[in-house]
Amino acid sequence: MGELHVLFFPFMAQGHMIPTLDMAKLFASRSVKATIITTPLNQPVFSKAVDKYSQLGLQIQIRLLQFPAVEVGLPEDCESADKIPSSDALPKFFKACAMLQKPLEDLLQELRPNCLVADMFFPWATEAAAKFDIPRLIFHGSSYLAMCATDSLRTHKPFNDVSSDLELFNIPNLPHELKLTRLQVSPMERSEIETPFTEILKRLTESEETSYGVIFNSFYELEPDYAEHYKNVLGRRAWSVGPLSLYNRDVEDKAQRGKKSAIDEHKCLEWLDSKNPHSVVYVCFGSVANFAPSQLHEMAMGIEASGMDFVWVIRNKREEDNGSEKWMPEGFEERTKGKGLIIRGWAPQVLILDHEAVGAFVTHCGWNSTLEGICGGVPMVTWPVFAEQFVNEKLMTDILGTGIGVGSKEWKRADSDGVKREAIAEAIKKVMIGEESEEMRSRAKAMKEKAKKAIEEGGSSYLGLSSLLDELRAYHAKH
Repeated sequence: MGELHVLFFPFMAQGHMIPTLDMAKLFASRSVKATIITTPLNQPVFSKAVDKYSQLGLQIQIRLLQFPAVEVGLPEDCESADKIPSSDALPKFFKACAMLQKPLEDLLQELRPNCLVADMFFPWATEAAAKFDIPRLIFHGSSYLAMCATDSLRTHKPFNDVSSDLELFNIPNLPHELKLTRLQVSPMERSEIETPFTEILKRLTESEETSYGVIFNSFYELEPDYAEHYKNVLGRRAWSVGPLSLYNRDVEDKAQRGKKSAIDEHKCLEWLDSKNPHSVVYVCFGSVANFAPSQLHEMAMGIEASGMDFVWVIRNKREEDNGSEKWMPEGFEERTKGKGLIIRGWAPQVLILDHEAVGAFVTHCGWNSTLEGICGGVPMVTWPVFAEQFVNEKLMTDILGTGIGVGSKEWKRADSDGVKREAIAEAIKKVMIGEESEEMRSRAKAMKEKAKKAIEEGGSSYLGLSSLLDELRAYHAKH
């Protein structure tokens, strides 16, 4: 029987495209033919890696679908969710995505793959695949813990039983006691009113129940209780194949994930090489988190007050400032010269986190960053902003004991603020120095070793992928 052919269709956003590319490379390395579907403006995210790996003899290719941005009233270069002008434009973006169903069906009819791995934000992909009897797997790009917690919050709505926004409640029916406040739950989840977005959320949940199963960028040893809960209590079929970032073996692969780095990777490594082990704190908030200028000012003051050497990635070019960074404390860069390296734009994150000079990671707890920090074996200062980040934070702080929170209180898609410099400095110091930090570091290092083992031959994620591929072969033989 011929080889398997799997289509990968990521949501158009850096945090979804990067792990999907890693996943396509992984499948291709296991003798599967991998085809990535994307739009013309997003092709550069994939093309370099795809060229490199096809030259190495792997079967990996790209197919393009035209994105109907203009037809839904978005700017024509708006092919990535990271570029959406405002949150009111989000439903338009999803509408444009849904218009890709017919072109996707044409592609499925032409290629007749054995499986479609499509992002959770494309609930209609299940229906498209069903027309050709092709199993559709969902890729969430988040943790088992987040999926279990979201399900519990949706089912039980515990945030309705609190007397104030800051009162803690327990997320019911989970393996651990995890507490949130109402402000840390997405306004979409809290809202009683139907909006275009709650409609989308409802479809997402339904498609999870009708799809063939779910594929996770996680590994069993990281969140075993939640992998079990998801499969046995929620009754969903799921396979763990991560951490996907670990499949980038050489410096070039690590440096060139996503966009081109704003700093030459050798310069960056040279700077880190000049520092002592575990002496540098790395500060980065992913590709979407957005802070108010006042918060960026506090962040600078907190980083400086911690007294630590640092690498700080500033991606927050606010349109209204024309990138002038008016919020930057006066003299900050002169005062921290030699102690701090500021990267404006995209940073080679995996490369930095893997460097022994890095002693802690200040992160928004997006799932990709969280996993990259875990694979780097570094303790974390957790600063969730929105999406499922407040739940991911609990994994580090409450379950694994490898992180300390800055006390971020409110779910906010834009202009996040409210964390004071004292809290920032204190959390950084706690994670970087002292007995508690040593214990956190040794736990983080132990988890890094488990992550590495998981993807090696015979490891849990290696076997997870093997069993998925066997199942797809059996399905193909039957149909």
